Amino acid sequence: MTALGVWQLQRAQWKNGLIAQLDANRGKPAIAWPGLAAAKDESLLYRRATGFCLEPTAWRAIAGRNLQDQPGWSHIASCRTGGAEGPGMEVDVGWSKAGKAPAWKGGSVEGVIVPDREHRIRLVASNAPAGLPPSQAGLPSDLPNNHFFYALQWFFFALAAGVIYVLALRKRQQSAVALPPSVADGKPEGGR
Repeated sequence: MTALGVWQLQRAQWKNGLIAQLDANRGKPAIAWPGLAAAKDESLLYRRATGFCLEPTAWRAIAGRNLQDQPGWSHIASCRTGGAEGPGMEVDVGWSKAGKAPAWKGGSVEGVIVPDREHRIRLVASNAPAGLPPSQAGLPSDLPNNHFFYALQWFFFALAAGVIYVLALRKRQQSAVALPPSVADGKPEGGR
């Protein structure tokens, strides 16, 4: 359990470094939408980017917030960006109180690259091309970083286990002292 606590402290240091890197990405110059994103390429996250959606091929709505922090729906278009296959692009085209897909037909988009659970990354449009208010892109500091508290929890468990072990040993020792010598040696009383 102590080793798990130390591991969580190491994870906390790693997460702090990641959040600092992602914060630094926010200040970097805008890039073109990447054709293929590496599975764990943190250098893209929270960068400003531009892209072109030839046409939306599918829509999904997820719980989201607008820039005034109101809850509602963020509308995400799966866009065709090149040939019939191609990697495509996920674009959060804006926010609304209703989950119905907007009537956006595609076009130029600029915004911020954020993590996406289904497609690794997506572009949250800052210009909200569908005529909707922009969705919140979020901040790197919004990423959960509970590792320090998990470490404290593991250290507490280790301490509790140690205390229980000491109490069990003490009780065992007291039980051995309380027994008559013949019972403690395993001999029945009466010498037989």
